[in-house]
Amino acid sequence: MTEETQPPLSTTTMAEENSTQLPITTTTKTAKKSKKLSLIPLIFLIYFEVAGGPYGEEPAVQSAGPLFAILGFMIFPFIWSVPEALITAELSTTFPGNGGFVVWADRAFGPFWGSIMGTWKFLSGVINIASFPVLCISYMEKLFPVFSSGVPRYMAILVSTLLLSFLNFTGVTIVGYAAVVLGVVSLAPFLLMSLIAIPKIHPHRWISLGQKGVKRNWNLFFNSLFWNLNFWDNVSTLAGEVENPQKTFPLALFSSVIFTCLGYIIPLLAVTGAVQVDQSEWETGFMATAAEMISGKWLKFWVEIGAVLSAIGLFEAQLSSSAFQLLGMAELAFLPKFFALRSKWFNTPWVGILLSTAISLGMSYMNFTDIISSANFLYSLGMLLEFASFVWLRRKFPLIKRPYRVPMKLPGLVIMCLIPCIFLVFIMVIATKIVFLISGLMTVGGIGWYFFMKLCKSKKWLKFYDADDVYLEEPIVE
Repeated sequence: MTEETQPPLSTTTMAEENSTQLPITTTTKTAKKSKKLSLIPLIFLIYFEVAGGPYGEEPAVQSAGPLFAILGFMIFPFIWSVPEALITAELSTTFPGNGGFVVWADRAFGPFWGSIMGTWKFLSGVINIASFPVLCISYMEKLFPVFSSGVPRYMAILVSTLLLSFLNFTGVTIVGYAAVVLGVVSLAPFLLMSLIAIPKIHPHRWISLGQKGVKRNWNLFFNSLFWNLNFWDNVSTLAGEVENPQKTFPLALFSSVIFTCLGYIIPLLAVTGAVQVDQSEWETGFMATAAEMISGKWLKFWVEIGAVLSAIGLFEAQLSSSAFQLLGMAELAFLPKFFALRSKWFNTPWVGILLSTAISLGMSYMNFTDIISSANFLYSLGMLLEFASFVWLRRKFPLIKRPYRVPMKLPGLVIMCLIPCIFLVFIMVIATKIVFLISGLMTVGGIGWYFFMKLCKSKKWLKFYDADDVYLEEPIVE
């Protein structure tokens, strides 16, 4: 095999001049070495990036009934989760540094699109973070009605957000091991509830409940599916913190896909088959009510506790991803050096944690449906660019060594990406006016931010990393 002619490596980490060069991994000279994530913590971090348990799948039943909800959680992973996980595995092992999808878009189409990708994915991530305290409080209000509205609810969201953010300062390794514990404890009541429900299951309820005379809300249905099964690629921003990412990432992603899908479908089959209630009862938090109907208040309480623990895991995983994305963007000179500052005690990107927390806190007081719809819209824009980057990088640099390679040629990859892209467009089309407005303003802000950063760099108003601050790893070709 002959090597293709490659352009020489530039001495800058991000500029228009290097937009066509091969991928490089950047490491700042000032970066402190810390313990890396191993396989098991990474599996649970991915799990919490995406799911965190059956909490939050209730709106899919409420909006379209159990039959469509079951079909959705059985079919959608093949349409969406598997392709996204495969792409994440290939690109994360090819570009094993912090920044993830930002690097992919930059190397495929240049720094402008890398910056826009960073805007879309970061904002969708922090909006998504905002949903977790809201989801947690929605479950807690079943036990403590005082949290249902007013000042107590607002204070509960504020305090929980601040406390969870503080935990993230302790380091991604600690967060990873905490995710293992949180995952096991939060899933245990659903496993037990599913086992208890087996003798009570009547399969006809999967088909009959809510299928006649009920108006279906397809907007909420598809957004619920999407929200519960997306964000597989967010873990790519942590690639620089993973032990042996070329081998660890593919195995962790494969395990997480199976783990996540089973974690959704088994409790859904059990509860919809064992509990007969009106479809409208399936609002967020109904799983706790179903647990009481199946086995008693003790199981309801356990599910409530599990919801709190799941929200903690979801929050920590997503916050880590968002914070390390900002760190990676700073190391690539998309953002000033200030964004790459790490804590002296825990080696965590404290600036990214603070900024992500502040934005998510501001979004926490939106309507829950608007929160997930806005996150989905921005994420959809980013994913369309990500699929395009994946295909284009295969065409642009076919000889780069890919430790994990999706076993398809270019035409097959195009087809694999086309199906989820159609769904992404559909998710965007059915968005409400407020979601269009929020997403449009944020996109315009991201474009303005890119040109402002260029101006700051040219005028030297702010300090950015350059070739003297990073180690450049030579690209490898096969």
